[in-house]
Amino acid sequence: KRQGEAAEFMKKETGALDNFVGFNVHGTAENIRDVAGRISGIYGQIPSVQGDGQAAFIFKEPYGVIFAIAPWNAPVILGVRSFLYAIAAGNTVVFKGSELSPRLFWFLGSVFHEAGLPAGVLNVLYHRPQDAAEVTNTLIEAPEVRKVNFTGSTAVGSIIASKAGKELKPVLMELGGKASAIVCEDAEIENAAFQCALGSFLHAGQICMATERILVHHSIIDKFGEALKGAVEKVYAKEGEAPVLVAKATVEKNQKLLKDAVDKGAKVMYGDVGAKEDSAYRIRPVIIQDVKKEMDIFYTESFGPSVSLISVQSDEEAIEIANDTDYGLSGAVFTESLGRGLKIARAVESGAVHINSMTVHDEAGLPHGGVKKSGWGRFNAEWGLDEFLRIKTVTYMM
Repeated sequence: KRQGEAAEFMKKETGALDNFVGFNVHGTAENIRDVAGRISGIYGQIPSVQGDGQAAFIFKEPYGVIFAIAPWNAPVILGVRSFLYAIAAGNTVVFKGSELSPRLFWFLGSVFHEAGLPAGVLNVLYHRPQDAAEVTNTLIEAPEVRKVNFTGSTAVGSIIASKAGKELKPVLMELGGKASAIVCEDAEIENAAFQCALGSFLHAGQICMATERILVHHSIIDKFGEALKGAVEKVYAKEGEAPVLVAKATVEKNQKLLKDAVDKGAKVMYGDVGAKEDSAYRIRPVIIQDVKKEMDIFYTESFGPSVSLISVQSDEEAIEIANDTDYGLSGAVFTESLGRGLKIARAVESGAVHINSMTVHDEAGLPHGGVKKSGWGRFNAEWGLDEFLRIKTVTYMM
């Protein structure tokens, strides 16, 4: 009924294109339908106990008030996700969205209240950017708040987790990423190239699951490179407008990372590192090759349309590079052998690995979250509900 509003706000506030807007809107609707069907499946247990004449119940209960913080980059799906599972599990939520997409987060609250959600269950909060730290700390400290969930950067997540730890409150965190796509020599090259291009440049790379490193077997790297350049044109046509980023600082960050890499010996395989656009918020896709560990881009999450193409000699080397990061949110493997793909996927330290599809993948029925500095805990399906339920044991004498 109101999806047109969501699309309009998301395009205006984040610069998203139709395909990513559609993923947000339709994916969110699917999440809501999925969790609605799972609520009746929340149940406790009646375990066996040691003592004669004694029995026990294990109850699952809501925490109470949840403080939820969501980012701007996929505001519909990540915004709703931050409070959907908490409310479905019986909690109430104070919801603080990014200051960069305030109309969209107002819209989410409006939709749920129009649908009949009782007053006080979902409380949408706004503040000035300069008040973010004070508001966040005050809410984490509030005795009424029993758990915090945050989706955003690792740097900010570390601050929030530290504050929550001081208050002895549990947190659910989905943070940054540095996803690698591993392309084996037996991969179907055209599919792998398109999936890598899409995973790298969808929403101008402003996705925590975006592909940041493409690790290709040396025997096919030239052929793959040509296919990759052609695939980029299908995501962002060269003659079209440059992708829009939500912040000038991110454009500047990508330009700095790329310049540092080129100054240290990396080669530009696609794009123009020095290109000037008609807006400080725009930057075109760039692929660089011969990236080494001493280059800042090797370890730093770009969160923009920049990706590194790296040649590897073996699966073992690819796995080693994929794991050589503080992050672990998503990954991809391209191979015609399912057994080989599963072996690599199991060895990659990541919350998810996708065989023969891009690193950007999130759907209602699959758990979503990371390892290492990409966070902990899981959203979606029964895993998302369990995050907002605590266990209570009650024993009684018969």
